[in-house]
Amino acid sequence: MPSSPSKFAASLLVALLGAFGGGLGCDLGGGFEVHLGGFQRSAAAQSETYQLDTLDRWQKVADVDPTSEEAQLLSARRALVNGEASRAKNLANAFIERYPLSRYRADALLIRGDAKLASGDEHEALFDYEEIARRYYGSSVFIPTLEREFEIAQAYANGLKKRFFGTFRIIDASEDAQELLIRIQERLPGSELAERAGMALGDFYFDRREMMMAAEAYSIYLENYPRSAGVTKARLRLIYAYLAGFRGPEYDASGLLEARAKLRSMQALQPGLAQQIGATSVLVRIEESEAAKFLSTANWYLEVNDPISAEMFIRRLVQRHPRSIATLEALRIVPTVISRLPQSVIREAPDYHALRKSLLGIEWSEMPEMASPTDPAAVDVGRGAKDAGSATSAPTGERGGKS
Repeated sequence: MPSSPSKFAASLLVALLGAFGGGLGCDLGGGFEVHLGGFQRSAAAQSETYQLDTLDRWQKVADVDPTSEEAQLLSARRALVNGEASRAKNLANAFIERYPLSRYRADALLIRGDAKLASGDEHEALFDYEEIARRYYGSSVFIPTLEREFEIAQAYANGLKKRFFGTFRIIDASEDAQELLIRIQERLPGSELAERAGMALGDFYFDRREMMMAAEAYSIYLENYPRSAGVTKARLRLIYAYLAGFRGPEYDASGLLEARAKLRSMQALQPGLAQQIGATSVLVRIEESEAAKFLSTANWYLEVNDPISAEMFIRRLVQRHPRSIATLEALRIVPTVISRLPQSVIREAPDYHALRKSLLGIEWSEMPEMASPTDPAAVDVGRGAKDAGSATSAPTGERGGKS
């Protein structure tokens, strides 16, 4: 047993510290001195790093070897976060060249693409994003990649131009915008991102006045996302696109028929919205436009000396649109048409005498002058076919015609 309490305490401390395996020494004669170098190294080795997960729970972060692929990729990410886009791009380039078959290649491509995007070269970034989308669609960076492509597509759709060999932005990027928006819908169907891309594509065509393309895009949107919050907007713009796509009586009228069907469907499903946009008055406009289409076709057949076909379209006009302005104009010229028809056709024709009497208030023998094309009050329905050039151009929808 030690001769004094102080020496006993020192011996006990040495024994305890020795149990930890630390390198230590004791000089009992010249005072108390302990070397804790080994113990400090052990404590440092046992230090742990924690971070919050998505549920705000502390999780231990695994130690990363500084020479490993993860550590090198982490350095590139850190440089990008710190705003060092050029350095992040160089580190990502080096990683991709050094580890061409690495399982982190998709992450490296995303970092390099983000570095290019941060440098203002979004078109070059698309090459890296496209490689991820085509080759690594099962990776964790696939959806973030499509989100970046969507942001670029929106910028292009809003008028951002591509750089000319890395200099001035003078190259139109509208084709890139619509291609990206279509690809996003194909690659991630049914997702919220695809829904946003579908609406953005319809808006892109609508803003550029490409109404038939806009109508198709909105139709696809309504078919794919019938319960979306954007359904009302898509329905309204679909109707407007169909109406705006009608270029005149001498052109195809299929858009008018589609618009009429959509409006009547809206009156049944959303009567309040239909009343708000004035669906009834729009339907009247559609009816007048369709009637003008019939009259334009009848005029064309008269020009090519085919009165039988002309009377057939006049007959359809007065039967389907008896209260239209085009019907009144057709009844003005119908005596001239009837005089050129065979008796077999006249016997099957409607009672044009009674129609002229009731709608125009004139007798059959009376021949009012035709309204002048320069008269502002005239119904300008046949001008387009004449201005188009010659009587050899058939109205669309009947014999091919214009597009």
